[in-house]
Amino acid sequence: MEVLESHLFHITRDAEMAIQEIEADDLLETIEEGVSQRRFNSVVRMDVDEGTPDSLLDVLKENFEIDDSEIYRLPGPLALSRLRALSSVDRPELKDQSFTAAPLRQQQEGEDMFAAIRRGDILLHHPFDSFQPVVDFLRAAAHDPDVLAIKMTLYRTGRNSPVVEALLEANEEGKQVAVVVELKARFDEESNIEWARKLEREGVHVVYGLVGLKVHAKVALVVRREGSVIRRYTHLSTGNYNAVTAHLYTDIGFFTADPQIGEEASHLFNKLTGYSAKVDYVKLLVAPVNLRRRIEQMISREIEHAKAGREARIIIKVNSLVDPRIIRLLYAASCAGVQIDLLARGICCLRPGLTGVSENIRVTSIVGRFLEHSRIFYFKNGGQEEIYLGSADLMPRNINRRVETLFPVTKPSLVRQIRDRILAVYLQDNVKARRMNPDGTYTRLQPGRNQRPLNAQISLLRVRH
Repeated sequence: MEVLESHLFHITRDAEMAIQEIEADDLLETIEEGVSQRRFNSVVRMDVDEGTPDSLLDVLKENFEIDDSEIYRLPGPLALSRLRALSSVDRPELKDQSFTAAPLRQQQEGEDMFAAIRRGDILLHHPFDSFQPVVDFLRAAAHDPDVLAIKMTLYRTGRNSPVVEALLEANEEGKQVAVVVELKARFDEESNIEWARKLEREGVHVVYGLVGLKVHAKVALVVRREGSVIRRYTHLSTGNYNAVTAHLYTDIGFFTADPQIGEEASHLFNKLTGYSAKVDYVKLLVAPVNLRRRIEQMISREIEHAKAGREARIIIKVNSLVDPRIIRLLYAASCAGVQIDLLARGICCLRPGLTGVSENIRVTSIVGRFLEHSRIFYFKNGGQEEIYLGSADLMPRNINRRVETLFPVTKPSLVRQIRDRILAVYLQDNVKARRMNPDGTYTRLQPGRNQRPLNAQISLLRVRH
């Protein structure tokens, strides 16, 4: 046959899996089957090169059962992921300079992780700070004869996970190990199924979460006998227990021996594993239990401070801001005079700078070398500052239909670190930052005449070295 012409097309299929969890005999097998069927799902988008003739498009539309609204003519490469192959080209001068993450400084020579955490809460800002202390914490727990139990949530762990290997070692050492594996983590289903099966084969207590709720919280709990006392050590994080993405995403991890946080983490795991029905938390904000209520209360409290002439300020750093109730409350705070900065890397449905609505709100998106992933909630609170970190974005799905956790940072030195050496740096970025305009468009910030260029992520890297 003679080839008359050729044109490229690229299709995107629906990635959703319709799972009837209540009716499923075996959730793991049901999701495994859904993953295998994903490549046969309906086409929701087709990209074609600009010169594709209508006659060929008609053939594609008929075979893929799509219409013109799902077709996009593009001038450049259709599958940008193919450009990743360029990263293997040996041109170091065109690539980011490699770096070594900072080691854990709070641990004294000869001191174990548990003693370091007992001396005071520890904050790690990844990837600037190494993720290795998290792995070391779990390995220390696995081999410590005084550790009784390890409980942990796993959302996206990746393959060849040192975190899961540490849990398997703990199980071999006779510890009580309970793991909540979220099988419904989109595009990580296969990896999570593989780890869930391996953990179950080794005798680990594996739970697949709650019916109707995706478990997105990032919590690890170690229970240790110390003399006549049982002490809980808790690690909470804004990001996944994934040693690979910990080098690529900005996240904040937090070690604490706070008894109340440990107790509430225990209640959370008891709920997830089906042993209790804890209805409220004091220190932790847990969705869908009390997270929305507490966030709305703290925003409302800033409104009251502003009306009374006290210091009122809100800084929120999230991936996405979509929730209508919280957006309306932030508008009300702006109208009351509260100064608000929103660091929203992705979707933001709030419009800043609207007269009489959001004049005191600024929205900034930072897209740089690392994927901004940490969630930080700062409230001035009339001078009695409060900071919460955690896994939740301000979206209805996160607040209403997921298990999420936000945790307080109360140690004064850590509050100052987050306020002055993390949030303040991001708010000064004039290289990678884009500021949202009232019409929803973005303008890339530029250094002023007397300003020095400041790339927040590069600045944070330099501080650590």
